[in-house]
Amino acid sequence: MDTAHLIAQKPKRWDVAFDPDMTEEDVDRLLQAPPFKDMDASRFTRAMPLRGILRHDTRIRRCARHQIIVREGDYGNSAFLVLKGSVRILMPHEAPADTLGRRVRNRKGFFGALAQLWTNSREAERIPDMRGARVKSMDDPEGATVFLQDVTPQLRGGETPIMHAGELFGELAALSRMPRITTVVAEEPNTEVLEIRWQGLRDIMKRDRAISDHIETIYRERALMSHLQEIPLFARLSDADLQRVMDATTFETYGDYDWYGEYKKLVKSGQQGAQEPVIAEEGDYPNGIFLIRAGFGRISKRYGHGHRTLNYLGVGESYGMREIVHNWLNPENLIPLQHTLRVVGYTHLLFIPTPILEEFVMPTLASAEVSTLAEIAESAVESAQARVDIDAGAKIGPALMEILSDNRFFNGASAMVIDNNRCTRCDDCVRACASTHDNNPRFLRHGPLSEHIMMANACLHCADPVCMLGCPTGAIHRDLLEGKVVINPVTCIGCSICANNCPYNAIRMVEARDRSGGLLIDQERNQPIQKATKCDLCVEQPSGPACERACPHDAMKRINLNDLGELAAWLQR
Repeated sequence: MDTAHLIAQKPKRWDVAFDPDMTEEDVDRLLQAPPFKDMDASRFTRAMPLRGILRHDTRIRRCARHQIIVREGDYGNSAFLVLKGSVRILMPHEAPADTLGRRVRNRKGFFGALAQLWTNSREAERIPDMRGARVKSMDDPEGATVFLQDVTPQLRGGETPIMHAGELFGELAALSRMPRITTVVAEEPNTEVLEIRWQGLRDIMKRDRAISDHIETIYRERALMSHLQEIPLFARLSDADLQRVMDATTFETYGDYDWYGEYKKLVKSGQQGAQEPVIAEEGDYPNGIFLIRAGFGRISKRYGHGHRTLNYLGVGESYGMREIVHNWLNPENLIPLQHTLRVVGYTHLLFIPTPILEEFVMPTLASAEVSTLAEIAESAVESAQARVDIDAGAKIGPALMEILSDNRFFNGASAMVIDNNRCTRCDDCVRACASTHDNNPRFLRHGPLSEHIMMANACLHCADPVCMLGCPTGAIHRDLLEGKVVINPVTCIGCSICANNCPYNAIRMVEARDRSGGLLIDQERNQPIQKATKCDLCVEQPSGPACERACPHDAMKRINLNDLGELAAWLQR
């Protein structure tokens, strides 16, 4: 077969519609419903028209009463618009896992883990035989349907919110790759919801502000108040003053949602840091604080003709407060922003202007808090003690800090870090991993080095797992109980999308075998069936990751790089 012809015929996004049964009549109906009826179709391109997005990136789901539409804790790539009927939102933790159609994970016992040493396949990476098997997702309208059992007891704490036609839900999780924070069930028989996959939602938001404004309005109504109330700075505000703060708060988004592809190109060119959009720059007036809702930001400071990374900010952290507090307490000695904040990948932020903080927030602080703020203010002018607080390189070393930042390893919630001064290359970690996973180790003991510290090539179980984007079957997903990123080998179809998306090259495609060790052959192509494999942190083992447990020299550690204090403590052990 001609290779050039294959390249020319590579699949396109709309080769397969989200719902092949979506009709032109369905699209006409959607164009008459808000927010689509308020959009200007002329803003969309000929290659990506609004009608085409609705035709190919949406599907209409018809739900029976009490049918689950989204589940708390699940990761999804879609938002939902109520078209007909109503849906009920269950507040977090109102519905136990066993009522949501979710299987509780059973870990292997001691003897089960021991017996595994003799029952492993002789062939590497044996995958369960899929022939005749069919596993359907709860998100598939033609697949298995999950209903909330005994819904009445879930409501005893009081009535939960109900959403009606025209209201949108699930959009924040779809756009930020965060887990669903609530369970949503159909409240009425024959309820209809429009499911919009994130690709379509993204393209609509690029061309028309209507749905962006719709999402922002919904967030203001549902989540902004609770978000601000959880921050100690706003704890003493009256409802009226909190409303004034909310009215002045703006929502900002920086970077690219699908940043992983461009990032890989930048890594090869060595220009990844230079391509990160600047949110606020050192030397500018501190005109407000930024609160990170999703994603990461890089904190840096000018050194010569470049910048040195000092730290990074994650979800719930803020930027600009030190300088604002200093200027409030020292109006005669105003200072500009002391550091630059850049986007790492894709970041959602809340911005609250300085005048609003000075008028409504600062006067409510207690004397003890004012003293704390005075210390914060002092740190804004770079005291020796403050530099340790701001500059993570003072704890872990600037060279290691640059490696973590340039490679975006701080995305890792369970990164494999190896101390080569202690590692004797005995391979006990590799053998332990192989024994746990059918004789196939799921990591490579090499990676970027900073002096004697190595970041090994193993799944990081990211806070922002972009590998899950685009998986057509949902085979790669979060472990619903612990949040680890795992792959279901039965539903994996070997498309390699996750392997291509992973920024860290931590997913491999391997040939699948049946229980006897024979290759599984695709009947149509007469080629071995491939499956995606990666580190799963030994989720079924009673004592956690086998690699870490097997190291006789304490040379290896699984570390949450969202917390650099944990890394610093391990380095200084």
